[in-house]
Amino acid sequence: MAQTEKKGGLLRKSSASKKPLKEKVVLMYDEIFTTEDPSKCNPRFWEELFLMKVNLEYLEGKLEALDGEELMKIKDNINCLFQHCIQALGEEHPIRVVNALQTLCALIRGVHQKNKSTSGFDIINMLVGFDKAELCMKNLMESLDSLLCAEGSESLKSLCLKLLLCLVTVTDNISQNTILEYVMINSIFEAILQILSSPLSRREHGYDAVVLLALLVNYRKYESVNPYIVKLSIVDDEATLNGMGLVIAQALSEYNRQYKDKEEEHQTGFFSALTNMVGSMFIADADEKISVQTNEAILLALYEAVHLNRNFITVLAQSHPEMGLMTTPTSPIPMTPVTPLGTTPPSSDVISSAELPLDADVQTSNLLITFLKYSSIVMQDTKDEHRLHSGKLCLIILTCIAEDQYANAFLHDDNMNFRVNLHRMPMRHRKKAADKNLPCRPLVCAVLDLMVEFIVTHMMKEFPMDLYVRCIQIVHKLLCYQKKCRVRLHYTWRELWSALINLLKFLMSNETVLLAKHNIFTLALMVVNLFNMFITYGDTFLPTPSSYDELYYEIIRMHQNFDNLYSMVLRLSTNAGQWKEPASKVTHALVNIRAIINHFNPKIESYAAVNHISQLSEDQVLEVVRSNYDTLTLKLQDGLDQYERYSEQHKEAAFFKELVRSISINVRKNLAFNTLSQELLLKEFSTIS
Repeated sequence: MAQTEKKGGLLRKSSASKKPLKEKVVLMYDEIFTTEDPSKCNPRFWEELFLMKVNLEYLEGKLEALDGEELMKIKDNINCLFQHCIQALGEEHPIRVVNALQTLCALIRGVHQKNKSTSGFDIINMLVGFDKAELCMKNLMESLDSLLCAEGSESLKSLCLKLLLCLVTVTDNISQNTILEYVMINSIFEAILQILSSPLSRREHGYDAVVLLALLVNYRKYESVNPYIVKLSIVDDEATLNGMGLVIAQALSEYNRQYKDKEEEHQTGFFSALTNMVGSMFIADADEKISVQTNEAILLALYEAVHLNRNFITVLAQSHPEMGLMTTPTSPIPMTPVTPLGTTPPSSDVISSAELPLDADVQTSNLLITFLKYSSIVMQDTKDEHRLHSGKLCLIILTCIAEDQYANAFLHDDNMNFRVNLHRMPMRHRKKAADKNLPCRPLVCAVLDLMVEFIVTHMMKEFPMDLYVRCIQIVHKLLCYQKKCRVRLHYTWRELWSALINLLKFLMSNETVLLAKHNIFTLALMVVNLFNMFITYGDTFLPTPSSYDELYYEIIRMHQNFDNLYSMVLRLSTNAGQWKEPASKVTHALVNIRAIINHFNPKIESYAAVNHISQLSEDQVLEVVRSNYDTLTLKLQDGLDQYERYSEQHKEAAFFKELVRSISINVRKNLAFNTLSQELLLKEFSTIS
């Protein structure tokens, strides 16, 4: 029986006697792939070509099938096709423009495929020709800019952004993509901003625009002056910055919603599995990890905005109703194929307070809360490489926030209280916190909760040393602000102290294994110095005198851990090994903690003996502490409230290069140029006068 074939542009039912016919556009492509000028016999060749529906698969496949030498033979025709595509972008007929955009995508991708294996092959020469490159690329960028800024079709804008994303991501390492030099010279920055500041454009194209901007900012950022970095750092238009914030918040919120749905589905499945497995030995299988693909691209956009633009900090605190509860807008949205999150825009966008259906029962949120919830999910499991990258980037963003004066002002503002429901890792020894019991507190409490949660849940064999260091640095920067501005935060500091002491305990218990991979004394010193911050300056930022008493109680109660740490660092600092210097720094840092333990412990033992009590209660210990402060002598330690500010170029360049490479590959893999079918386009353009 005959089968219908469509692959490679074959249209007709095949049979034993007849060869299948090729569609006209495929025949025209075949002419381009000869050494002859296709317009020689048909002067209207190029005009007709752009009226034909593009066959992306055939065109890319044809380019892929050629080797470098064969491609060079038809270079003139490829140049000609590229130039006619650019000319067609200026046509009034929208179908021509759409076909030209799709053809450019196929050309750029197809020719770049060849570039991988052929040495001495120049992509710009192959596509445009050196002599015409500057003018052609200028015309291309100007046409794309005009289409993006015009009042016209949203479908065209969508394809323009897809073409630009294609252009940026054809190489894994975007800094090796020489075509981007023309995108730097002929900037489309203002067009991207216009999309983000307009509610309609933002809803349709905000996601692609934000990802495109994040990638362009990372082009040769350490080697030359990147105009997109310069321009992004000085944007001060409120509507534009809010627009960018809303696109990022919506994408992160969509991830949080998907995770929550999966979690609920997982729990339902798990409990039904439990009831059906009476006596079964396979319950552990039901407790598999809940996985939703992380979104590094949108996280990178948030990082660049926070890191480069001081004005964006205000956007973090802009209130809006909780986005997970939003309804989809009623305006028509182009259909996109279902692909993993992080590759296509979310289905809806929250635009501005004027466009939001306000509901008294909806919990008020903001970008920072959405980001903290997102961080609490991705930081749970750092074994997977993407999640490790995401977790690291979340902590870098929080580092930038913790260093910013304005950000600290709203984080610590007592008049800005929120309930932040962070995701907590399921652990055997603790109950799941009920969401309804969450108190309303300043946002800094949620940041500290997130740090405590990370400290408590990642003491494992594959120890994420780098993430722990960042975590402790964030806490330290927040404490420095509180000390400097005398902010008395009502926070359960005991949870932090307990987590830090348990971390020290873990480092000591796993000394041999950890020292084979990490300098654990760096981390131990940071933890000890956090305690020194509380001891030295606690009276300026702890909420009450009794909080200060509790700090001393906690140090005395857990004194064995500090004693063990001192023994360990003393042992290593007296040896002539590689750890001598870092260990001795910890020895010196422990001086005040040891003074507290050595001062109060004999007093507590004496009190117990005099009063014939075998075990003192907390109140009794606190009573001894309060009555013996005046005889305690502590040493003044310098530099506890100083820290080195975050620097990307010197310390994080390798991480960002790798991250951007990963994002580039992911965006390229998931680009869909046929997001709009020909039927939809015809329907849309039939209404254009």
